[in-house]
Amino acid sequence: MFSLISAARTVAAGLALLAVPAAQAQSAATPHLERRGAATQLIVDDEPFLMLGGELHNSSSSDLAYMAPIWPRLKAMNLNTVLVPVAWETIEPQEGRFDFSRVDGLLKGARAQNLRLVLLWFGAWKNTYSSYVPGWVKRDQARFARAQTSDGRGTERLSPFSAAARDADARAFGELMRHLRAADGTQHTVVMVQVENEVGVIPESRDHSAAADAALAAPVPEALLRYLAAHRATLHPTLRTAWEAAGARAAGTWHEVFGDAAMTDSLFMSWAYATFIEKVTAAGKAHYRLPMFTNAALIRPNYEPGQYNSGGPLPFAIDIYKAGAPSLDFLAPDIYFEDYADWASQYARPDNPLFVPEARGGPVGAANALYSFGTLQAIGFSPFGIDGEGVVLQGDASIGLSAAGEGDPAMTALYGQLAPLAPTILRKQAEGSVTTVLMEGGAQRAGRGRIGEYIVNMVRAAGAKGDVDQTSRIAAMFLQNGPDEFLVVGSGDAQLSFTTDRPGPPLVGVESIDEQVFRDGQIVTARRLNGDETGQGQSLRLFSKDAGDEKVYRLRLYRYR
Repeated sequence: MFSLISAARTVAAGLALLAVPAAQAQSAATPHLERRGAATQLIVDDEPFLMLGGELHNSSSSDLAYMAPIWPRLKAMNLNTVLVPVAWETIEPQEGRFDFSRVDGLLKGARAQNLRLVLLWFGAWKNTYSSYVPGWVKRDQARFARAQTSDGRGTERLSPFSAAARDADARAFGELMRHLRAADGTQHTVVMVQVENEVGVIPESRDHSAAADAALAAPVPEALLRYLAAHRATLHPTLRTAWEAAGARAAGTWHEVFGDAAMTDSLFMSWAYATFIEKVTAAGKAHYRLPMFTNAALIRPNYEPGQYNSGGPLPFAIDIYKAGAPSLDFLAPDIYFEDYADWASQYARPDNPLFVPEARGGPVGAANALYSFGTLQAIGFSPFGIDGEGVVLQGDASIGLSAAGEGDPAMTALYGQLAPLAPTILRKQAEGSVTTVLMEGGAQRAGRGRIGEYIVNMVRAAGAKGDVDQTSRIAAMFLQNGPDEFLVVGSGDAQLSFTTDRPGPPLVGVESIDEQVFRDGQIVTARRLNGDETGQGQSLRLFSKDAGDEKVYRLRLYRYR
């Protein structure tokens, strides 16, 4: 019997739901980060999700007609996630009047291809500049103060010390997230959001506006000093050295606490940007609590503050951002430089899962992606300019053409290999039983790494044309299924042999190598490789793959005397 009691319970439940704040009442299935075993993973629709991503060029997403033929191409490249800019100027062309038609069009285009999205909020800053802010912000320089040079000139950058700019940016971002929850809160097309893009000042080491000068002369905020004291043992060495060299003070101005070196300007600006971004991020999360991050343009070798984006979330400033922007879930590096492993490793911290939103594509990107997903347990990887060739800029300098143009067959092939293996990769990340051996190219002639009881010895091998590329980047990811059994995913031309330094029989042989291919959505065993294909049973040979050649290898080793 339904009865009045049942009816009363139904009404009470409805009233209780109405009493819950909007941010708390959202679906429990909202994408979020979760620690699972040895890895922090992105959870989408209650399942771990490995992001096989690609980022569009900056202006592509502003025209839905331009994007229409691109969506199927992205799907054909085996992506499961696309990083798309959303510009402040396009959603709030007039103050207080919002237009989300482009956002809705991006959701529709992605859903038609069963793709997920990461929105990139180009708000107050994109690559240090304020070029994506609305015209009404650009023109009102009295209200929205600009960062200034030491000789009093203005720049094309809003000052992070401008409360008016901060509040206007936060309101716009809050409205975007409010709309996104209404439009996508059940479908979860959007799985993460980047807040701002590659912030910092350049070509000087800090903002010289009156507000900035006053902040520099004021005491360092207590919240930062408390964080430094509480996390002293784990602070980045550069930050800890600057603080301790000045006496590890618990109070004082910025120069008193961190010294008079140029690094102090960068730390000072990092706090300014972090606290600005905190207000924006918190405003968005008040409406829709998706994972949020901001990204860093990295430093060229031997560059000083002002020659790079001073104030961005660089490795030595991660702790500054953790203290100043606690609403951010993590900080992410944009990595175009050669020493990929070193840069990426600095962001793979227990309190900071690795996601690489911008990187080179092509064979270099494929190898870097394997290293990220394997050794560093990354939640995602994303070559820049995935929709076509273009110029990549960091700071004020071009660093070359996007390698992800014209379809990027190397990334297409790799993502084709990784997509059906994603559940296994995620499980192995959580178990801590996946690693990648990487050769970064240049002078490196051999690679070496450990997989369980065994040591992998990697050397370059001849490619399809019979020549050995001495500069290419090569990677092999090993997913351990048992003491002697591994699934191997490779990128590049290499010969892998195996030794051991553990107790027991000293010699290592190949028991068997089976090709694993993907047919009709299933992983099936194909050829048993032996003889010439395995150096007479002594090694595993990796070949560069083309799109459609999505094979991996099941490797079994054994030991003998």
